[in-house]
Amino acid sequence: MPFSKDDLKIDPAHETERIVSFMRQTVGRKLRKRGAVVGISGGIDSSVCLALSVQAFGAERVVGVAMPEADSNPESAVLARKLARQFGVRFIVEDMTAAQIGFGTYRRRDEAIRRVFPEYDPTYKAKIVLPNALDETGVLNVFQLTIISPEGEEKTKRIPPEEYLQIVAASNFKQRSRMAMLYYHAERLNYAVVGTGNKNEHEQGFFVKYGDGGADLKPIAHLFKTQVYQLAEYLNIPEEIRKRPPTTDTYSAECTQEEFFFRVPFEIGDLVWLGMERGVPVPEIAKATGLKEAQVENIMRDIRQKIRATEYLRMEPFHLDTKEEVVL
Repeated sequence: MPFSKDDLKIDPAHETERIVSFMRQTVGRKLRKRGAVVGISGGIDSSVCLALSVQAFGAERVVGVAMPEADSNPESAVLARKLARQFGVRFIVEDMTAAQIGFGTYRRRDEAIRRVFPEYDPTYKAKIVLPNALDETGVLNVFQLTIISPEGEEKTKRIPPEEYLQIVAASNFKQRSRMAMLYYHAERLNYAVVGTGNKNEHEQGFFVKYGDGGADLKPIAHLFKTQVYQLAEYLNIPEEIRKRPPTTDTYSAECTQEEFFFRVPFEIGDLVWLGMERGVPVPEIAKATGLKEAQVENIMRDIRQKIRATEYLRMEPFHLDTKEEVVL
């Protein structure tokens, strides 16, 4: 059969059963924990992980934690509450704003932004974006900083490496402090922390090491984003969540995951990636996606580059074995 978007289809019932079995064995037998804590953001991935956790452990042994902060979209907490109510789990809201102020998250980030845009102040909103990967010229991963004035005027500049690194490092406090909060609740209850990253995020490095990448188990890290949506429909995730564009919910200005990192819509990127993994010839992938061959090659190159560049994020900490020889 010719390669097509149907190749991304899964059997949601079978996949749910498989994941739930994995979660029970991992949490109960290997980790010896009694239930699950899930950070829920009103997004599709965390919603699916909450629903899977309920099937695995029962609603009475699952806690959903929303962790908004000053830059968060208020809709996120509203949707998280609706999700928790639908699945009957305990719901906790932890406002992380004070923690971010204590870490200097906003101050450190804004220092770097002002070195690019001196006029920037707290009344502005800001985000980091990447050029679209469908450009046939093979545009590199050159990050740009966009600021939006209170009047709605947008300005965008290519962001220098030093400022980019400082903004990202400061913003990563958000994910790391959230994970610390999840482990507080997990440890007081003797529960496991469920990671919510999908395959796109896990393998391309769209996560913060020891932040949202730190968890006891990752039940959907083998699934493409488009496959997570298939599970979401089967698990009856609220329609508002399923239709909501995936966002980073990190920057003060609205920023989709496509803008900030993935560069192409998931229905295109996932199919190209699957074809690449299966060794499908570029012309066949192009036909299946409706793209030009040059566009397919550019997307493939971008995926490979991200996987290679973020390999360190997936590594365990290195340590010296007792008898290991070291070249001095």
